[in-house]
Amino acid sequence: MNAARWAALVIEAADETTAILEKGANQDWTRNAAGLEWSCRTTLDHIALGVVGYAGLLIARPPGRYITLFASLDPQAPIPECLEGIGIAANILASAVREADADVRAWHPWGHSDGPGFAAMGVVELLVHGMDISHALGLDWRMPEHLCAPALRRLFPEAPEGEDSAEILLWCTGRAELPGHARRQRWQWNGTVR
Repeated sequence: MNAARWAALVIEAADETTAILEKGANQDWTRNAAGLEWSCRTTLDHIALGVVGYAGLLIARPPGRYITLFASLDPQAPIPECLEGIGIAANILASAVREADADVRAWHPWGHSDGPGFAAMGVVELLVHGMDISHALGLDWRMPEHLCAPALRRLFPEAPEGEDSAEILLWCTGRAELPGHARRQRWQWNGTVR
Protein backbone atom coordinates (compact mmCIF):
# COMPACT_ATOMS: atom_id res chain seq x y z
CA MET A 1 0.00 0.00 0.00
CA ASN A 2 1.23 3.47 -0.76
CA ALA A 3 1.43 6.41 1.67
CA ALA A 4 -1.81 7.96 0.41
CA ARG A 5 -3.73 4.75 1.15
CA TRP A 6 -2.19 4.51 4.62
CA ALA A 7 -3.11 8.14 5.28
CA ALA A 8 -6.69 7.39 4.25
CA LEU A 9 -6.79 4.46 6.71
CA VAL A 10 -5.81 6.79 9.56
CA ILE A 11 -8.66 9.16 8.70
CA GLU A 12 -11.13 6.30 8.37
CA ALA A 13 -10.02 4.77 11.68
CA ALA A 14 -10.59 8.14 13.36
CA ASP A 15 -14.01 8.50 11.72
CA GLU A 16 -15.06 5.00 12.80
CA THR A 17 -13.78 5.46 16.34
CA THR A 18 -15.27 8.89 16.92
CA ALA A 19 -18.62 7.83 15.44
CA ILE A 20 -19.06 5.06 18.00
CA LEU A 21 -17.70 7.10 20.91
CA GLU A 22 -20.05 9.94 20.10
CA LYS A 23 -22.92 7.58 20.95
CA GLY A 24 -21.60 7.43 24.50
CA ALA A 25 -20.71 11.11 24.84
CA ASN A 26 -23.24 11.69 27.62
CA GLN A 27 -22.07 8.78 29.74
CA ASP A 28 -19.61 8.82 32.65
CA TRP A 29 -16.15 9.18 31.12
CA THR A 30 -14.45 9.13 34.53
CA ARG A 31 -14.88 5.34 34.70
CA ASN A 32 -11.86 3.27 33.67
CA ALA A 33 -11.56 2.20 30.07
CA ALA A 34 -11.91 -1.57 29.72
CA GLY A 35 -8.76 -3.34 30.89
CA LEU A 36 -6.90 -0.10 31.63
CA GLU A 37 -6.03 1.91 34.72
CA TRP A 38 -6.92 5.10 32.84
CA SER A 39 -10.33 6.69 32.73
CA CYS A 40 -12.16 6.79 29.42
CA ARG A 41 -11.40 10.53 29.26
CA THR A 42 -7.68 10.00 29.96
CA THR A 43 -7.59 7.26 27.32
CA LEU A 44 -9.09 9.66 24.80
CA ASP A 45 -6.35 12.17 25.62
CA HIS A 46 -3.76 9.39 25.19
CA ILE A 47 -5.09 8.75 21.67
CA ALA A 48 -4.67 12.43 20.73
CA LEU A 49 -1.19 12.58 22.24
CA GLY A 50 -0.06 9.40 20.48
CA VAL A 51 -1.46 10.20 17.06
CA VAL A 52 -0.05 13.75 17.00
CA GLY A 53 3.18 12.41 18.47
CA TYR A 54 3.59 9.96 15.59
CA ALA A 55 3.19 12.84 13.15
CA GLY A 56 5.78 14.83 15.10
CA LEU A 57 8.27 11.97 15.07
CA LEU A 58 7.83 11.58 11.33
CA ILE A 59 8.32 15.32 10.77
CA ALA A 60 11.13 16.10 13.24
CA ARG A 61 12.95 12.75 13.09
CA PRO A 62 14.93 13.04 16.33
CA PRO A 63 17.60 10.31 16.32
CA GLY A 64 16.80 8.57 19.59
CA ARG A 65 14.08 10.23 21.63
CA TYR A 66 10.46 11.26 21.69
CA ILE A 67 9.53 14.75 20.48
CA THR A 68 8.99 17.62 22.91
CA LEU A 69 5.52 18.52 21.58
CA PHE A 70 2.71 17.00 23.60
CA ALA A 71 -0.76 17.52 22.18
CA SER A 72 -3.65 17.21 24.58
CA LEU A 73 -7.37 17.76 24.56
CA ASP A 74 -8.83 20.65 26.54
CA PRO A 75 -9.67 19.09 29.93
CA GLN A 76 -12.73 21.34 30.22
CA ALA A 77 -14.11 20.59 26.75
CA PRO A 78 -17.20 18.41 26.37
CA ILE A 79 -16.67 14.97 24.87
CA PRO A 80 -18.09 15.81 21.41
CA GLU A 81 -15.51 18.59 21.06
CA CYS A 82 -12.77 16.25 22.27
CA LEU A 83 -13.81 13.79 19.57
CA GLU A 84 -13.36 16.60 17.07
CA GLY A 85 -9.80 16.87 18.41
CA ILE A 86 -9.24 13.18 17.65
CA GLY A 87 -10.23 13.87 14.03
CA ILE A 88 -7.81 16.79 13.91
CA ALA A 89 -5.00 14.62 15.31
CA ALA A 90 -5.69 11.95 12.67
CA ASN A 91 -5.59 14.54 9.89
CA ILE A 92 -2.25 15.85 11.15
CA LEU A 93 -0.80 12.33 11.08
CA ALA A 94 -2.33 11.58 7.67
CA SER A 95 -0.79 14.75 6.25
CA ALA A 96 2.65 13.87 7.66
CA VAL A 97 2.39 10.36 6.18
CA ARG A 98 1.44 11.71 2.74
CA GLU A 99 4.25 14.28 2.81
CA ALA A 100 7.06 11.99 4.00
CA ASP A 101 9.35 10.65 1.31
CA ALA A 102 9.47 6.87 1.05
CA ASP A 103 13.02 6.77 2.42
CA VAL A 104 12.20 8.77 5.57
CA ARG A 105 12.80 6.86 8.80
CA ALA A 106 11.99 8.12 12.28
CA TRP A 107 12.69 6.87 15.79
CA HIS A 108 10.14 4.98 17.83
CA PRO A 109 11.01 2.92 20.92
CA TRP A 110 9.43 -0.12 19.26
CA GLY A 111 11.36 0.19 16.01
CA HIS A 112 12.44 2.97 13.66
CA SER A 113 9.68 3.37 11.12
CA ASP A 114 8.49 5.04 7.94
CA GLY A 115 5.29 6.89 7.07
CA PRO A 116 3.19 3.75 6.60
CA GLY A 117 4.53 2.35 9.89
CA PHE A 118 3.49 5.46 11.80
CA ALA A 119 0.12 5.38 10.04
CA ALA A 120 -0.33 1.77 11.20
CA MET A 121 0.58 2.83 14.74
CA GLY A 122 -2.05 5.56 14.56
CA VAL A 123 -4.66 3.11 13.31
CA VAL A 124 -3.91 0.74 16.20
CA GLU A 125 -4.09 3.57 18.77
CA LEU A 126 -7.41 4.76 17.39
CA LEU A 127 -9.07 1.38 17.05
CA VAL A 128 -7.76 -0.45 20.09
CA HIS A 129 -8.19 2.41 22.54
CA GLY A 130 -11.50 3.23 20.90
CA MET A 131 -12.49 -0.35 21.71
CA ASP A 132 -11.25 0.06 25.31
CA ILE A 133 -13.47 3.11 25.75
CA SER A 134 -16.49 1.74 23.88
CA HIS A 135 -16.50 -1.45 25.97
CA ALA A 136 -16.35 0.56 29.19
CA LEU A 137 -19.29 2.67 28.02
CA GLY A 138 -21.29 -0.42 27.05
CA LEU A 139 -21.32 0.43 23.35
CA ASP A 140 -21.65 -2.45 20.91
CA TRP A 141 -18.83 -2.01 18.42
CA ARG A 142 -16.47 -4.21 16.47
CA MET A 143 -13.30 -2.82 14.95
CA PRO A 144 -13.59 -2.95 11.14
CA GLU A 145 -11.68 -5.85 9.60
CA HIS A 146 -10.48 -3.80 6.62
CA LEU A 147 -8.75 -1.36 9.01
CA CYS A 148 -7.35 -3.98 11.37
CA ALA A 149 -5.83 -6.28 8.73
CA PRO A 150 -3.24 -3.89 7.23
CA ALA A 151 -2.17 -2.55 10.64
CA LEU A 152 -1.87 -6.10 11.94
CA ARG A 153 0.29 -7.19 8.99
CA ARG A 154 2.50 -4.09 9.27
CA LEU A 155 3.13 -4.06 13.03
CA PHE A 156 2.70 -7.65 14.24
CA PRO A 157 4.64 -9.99 11.95
CA GLU A 158 4.45 -12.70 14.63
CA ALA A 159 0.63 -12.67 14.69
CA PRO A 160 -0.99 -16.05 14.32
CA GLU A 161 -2.75 -16.84 11.07
CA GLY A 162 -6.49 -16.40 10.95
CA GLU A 163 -9.35 -14.70 9.21
CA ASP A 164 -10.56 -12.50 12.09
CA SER A 165 -8.13 -9.59 12.00
CA ALA A 166 -10.02 -7.68 14.69
CA GLU A 167 -9.78 -10.54 17.19
CA ILE A 168 -6.15 -11.19 16.29
CA LEU A 169 -5.32 -7.50 16.81
CA LEU A 170 -7.01 -7.60 20.21
CA TRP A 171 -4.91 -10.67 21.07
CA CYS A 172 -1.72 -9.01 19.81
CA THR A 173 -2.39 -6.02 22.08
CA GLY A 174 -3.10 -8.15 25.15
CA ARG A 175 -6.85 -7.61 25.20
CA ALA A 176 -8.22 -11.04 24.33
CA GLU A 177 -7.49 -14.73 24.12
CA LEU A 178 -7.44 -16.64 20.86
CA PRO A 179 -8.16 -20.33 20.49
CA GLY A 180 -4.86 -22.07 21.20
CA HIS A 181 -3.23 -18.85 22.42
CA ALA A 182 -3.34 -17.56 25.99
CA ARG A 183 -3.95 -13.88 26.52
CA ARG A 184 -0.71 -11.91 26.25
CA GLN A 185 0.49 -10.33 29.47
CA ARG A 186 3.11 -8.20 27.71
CA TRP A 187 3.19 -7.01 24.14
CA GLN A 188 4.61 -4.49 21.74
CA TRP A 189 4.45 -3.97 18.03
CA ASN A 190 7.40 -4.00 15.67
CA GLY A 191 7.54 -0.73 13.74
CA THR A 192 10.72 -1.64 11.89
CA VAL A 193 10.50 -1.23 8.13
CA ARG A 194 10.52 -4.65 6.46
